[in-house]
Amino acid sequence: MDTKTLADAANQARGLAIDAIHACSSGHLGLPLGAAEIGAVLFGEGLRYDPAAPKWLNRDRLILSAGHGSMFLYGWLHLSGYDLPLDEVRNFRQLHSKTPGHPEFGETPGVEATSGPLGQGVGNGVGYAISAKMAAARFNTADHTVFDQHVVVLAGDGCLQEGVAQEASALAGHLGLDNYILIYDSNDVTLDAMAEVTQSEDTAKRYEAYGFDVVTINGHDMEAVSNAFSEAKANDNGKPKLIIAKTEIGRGIPEVAGTAKGHGEGGAAYAESARKGLGLPEETFFVSDDVRAFFDARAKDLAADHAAWQETYDAWKAANPKLAKQLEDGVGNVLPDDLLEHIPAFAEDAKLATRAAGGEVLQPLADALPLLIGGSADLYGSTKNYLKGAGDFGKDDYSGRNLWFGIREHAMGAILNGLAYDGIFRASGATFAVFADYLRPSIRLAALAKLPVLYVFTHDSIGVGEDGPTHQPVETCSGLRVIPGLDVIRPADPEETAGAFVAGLEKTCGPTMLLLTRQGVPMLNVASVAARREGVVRGGYVLVKETGPLETILLASGSEVQHAVAAAEKLGPGTRVVSMPCMERFDRQEADYRDEVLPPACRKRVAMEAGVSGLWWKYVGDQGQVLGIDRFGISAPGGTAMQQLGMTSEALIDAVRSLA
Repeated sequence: MDTKTLADAANQARGLAIDAIHACSSGHLGLPLGAAEIGAVLFGEGLRYDPAAPKWLNRDRLILSAGHGSMFLYGWLHLSGYDLPLDEVRNFRQLHSKTPGHPEFGETPGVEATSGPLGQGVGNGVGYAISAKMAAARFNTADHTVFDQHVVVLAGDGCLQEGVAQEASALAGHLGLDNYILIYDSNDVTLDAMAEVTQSEDTAKRYEAYGFDVVTINGHDMEAVSNAFSEAKANDNGKPKLIIAKTEIGRGIPEVAGTAKGHGEGGAAYAESARKGLGLPEETFFVSDDVRAFFDARAKDLAADHAAWQETYDAWKAANPKLAKQLEDGVGNVLPDDLLEHIPAFAEDAKLATRAAGGEVLQPLADALPLLIGGSADLYGSTKNYLKGAGDFGKDDYSGRNLWFGIREHAMGAILNGLAYDGIFRASGATFAVFADYLRPSIRLAALAKLPVLYVFTHDSIGVGEDGPTHQPVETCSGLRVIPGLDVIRPADPEETAGAFVAGLEKTCGPTMLLLTRQGVPMLNVASVAARREGVVRGGYVLVKETGPLETILLASGSEVQHAVAAAEKLGPGTRVVSMPCMERFDRQEADYRDEVLPPACRKRVAMEAGVSGLWWKYVGDQGQVLGIDRFGISAPGGTAMQQLGMTSEALIDAVRSLA
């Protein structure tokens, strides 16, 4: 190890952080300065990457969970040769720069995850590690190893205090993910105060109990960092690794170093004296020729490693064309054009809960999509999304496609995102709808990062029944609909459920949430199988067309559509029924289509949904009416709860007549 040059690089990385944060008077200096030696070792010798090919399949993945320390990542990406010019570092936190306040996936080469909400990156890293284990089990052969990467997460005290990190860490230990290396930047400081004010646990013992190998080092001793990291990568012993790196926050700015004041931008006020103390010239954003030369040479060595791997990959591809096509289709998000045709039509007299229908729909889709991964938060028996014959993922078989998350919804969300970030497998996960808020931060990040995660959430309304209001998600559906980029689909019968699964899987630029019933619903044979399936893809469609002059439009989603159909039969030939399983998809349609489904001239409209009513008013207008449930549910059998809270065809008829 070239200790002198890497020490210079560490100080110059500190200088870049100081100058960038000083220039915009915003940001977090503590981690970039305190973890500079860690960065020097990782990028200078420890990580396998190719700055010219940021998406190389067998690169090591580095996730900055403590995303507030983004200048750590940007500084090292710039120094190591990624397409992140010095001008972008100068434009830190400015409009349209590649150096936003917190790292954003897809915006900056080398950024593996959108991070910022603390602890998420710890879970994302577990998802990446699961993906790597799956890929190795699925694609490596006796003759060719195409996947053997490691996943490295840099986290701080705040990350490890968050519950999501502990859920994910416990699962990583249970699954024996020895390709997962968690580096804990342990500087004994949180934003408000010294860490001792809010924590006193023994982190090393806790992680040993989870099943990790744990080592504690001086994070400023590059030899110690190098040795610990090298051993972690070399020791494939069935245990994930925790490196506790004791560091000084804000190191290099004596006025704030080692204190809570060193966490934020306050130390930037001492930029000039700090540069002098670090041995840097007065020139801002300085990088020496020696450091440039070191990383230029490093980049050539890394490119040679990549080229050698490419030769192995090409030989593997020639020997395993079917496996190679499967892998390349996964990376390219290539799906069969006829997914709907893989799903047999349901019997016309079927009466199934849409969760049960979903279980039937999922099996042929899993056969057609061999890289589709399913998971459940200890609810497979209720969510019905277990992939039959696909095996269970675990330390005894990493090729299994079913993930048992346990009662860890928050970790499930972050791990699904990690799988989706890696971009090989198609991730899906399930729980009860009422628990959506346990993983809402992960869902929000999936939408922000445009990750194609599929959520299969069941028990979608007061139809849950006897479990009572604690388990009846009256506000959840609408609460999810307001997340930008998330499609929320609430199908009305088994055929709409088929369309919902296909719509969700075909969407590759963001997540989809399926909300499915616990209770049985009838088949809506008033429209063809194709019309119902394809109608879901468009978000909303005419399920029952009027047979006379149009007078009234009834709108509904999910289990309430049956009531709209029944009401229309009694209201007469001038009544149209619009099934609206997905507002987001419908709203994205061309205006001509939306006006065809909801003709502006027909102002007599009533909508029904077993949930809060607010979002439906945009469809019914000020002359219409919405029948919803703007209160919590009740403890009673599902049918009784629906009746008591007005989810009936009679209530729809009364509402229409009240508008006459």
